[in-house]
Amino acid sequence: MTTPNGDRSDRSPWNWLLIVPIILPLLPFLYNSDEPRLFGFPLFYWLQLAFIAVGVTCTTIVYQMTKRRR
Repeated sequence: MTTPNGDRSDRSPWNWLLIVPIILPLLPFLYNSDEPRLFGFPLFYWLQLAFIAVGVTCTTIVYQMTKRRR
């Protein structure tokens, strides 16, 4: 089933927020050190967990701002 272009809901500017969790882990200067450590874990490991939280947050914001009101 196809929808006319006028009914598409994927043209929101909020969708640009989804580029943040894609680009953020690709910046090597963010994890170019061993310090600071958090609970004994080097920066790289806990930063990866922080990237997951950023991705979930961005996805939730985009979903809430673009879902169709009924």
